[in-house]
Amino acid sequence: MTHKLNFYFIKHLDTNLIKKLPKNIAIIYRDYSQKYDEEKILKIKKFCTLDRRKFFLANDLALVKKLNLDGAYIPSFNKDIAVVGLKLKNILILGSAHNIKEINQKKRQKVDYLFISPVFKKTRKNNSLGLIKFCILSKKFNNKVIALGGISKNNTNKINNLKDFGFASISYIKNDMII
Repeated sequence: MTHKLNFYFIKHLDTNLIKKLPKNIAIIYRDYSQKYDEEKILKIKKFCTLDRRKFFLANDLALVKKLNLDGAYIPSFNKDIAVVGLKLKNILILGSAHNIKEINQKKRQKVDYLFISPVFKKTRKNNSLGLIKFCILSKKFNNKVIALGGISKNNTNKINNLKDFGFASISYIKNDMII
């Protein structure tokens, strides 16, 4: 089992599925379609704490602080430099980027982990960076880099054979990893 931190994006808490995952997979709760429900967030936090798993909330810095979560996920569209104010003790900042301009923005936001996407071709979309461009872009960021987009069993092997990259996924973890 790898020591790298990997990430699973969820919209709903499926405790049975998450319990089957390796402990190096952190949870990112992301639902941009509605305002976050604090009780729901606290329920996920409690589960993750008991399951010894890191828990991140997407794009709500105030709630991350208020509920004392492990960290925040800052999507590429969030350009707010106030993210830097969240750099408190034990709060990790995750950020995503698709190009050099967005990588530079995430550097200004002082993210700890940078998700670069889309690395691999997704079934519905044709755009992807590929491993070479992913590696070139990752060199522009000095902290930990996470591959996102089009992740599959074959691709995780390719990522693990590079340097210390982790990955983030929705469908691969949910549909293929625990089978």
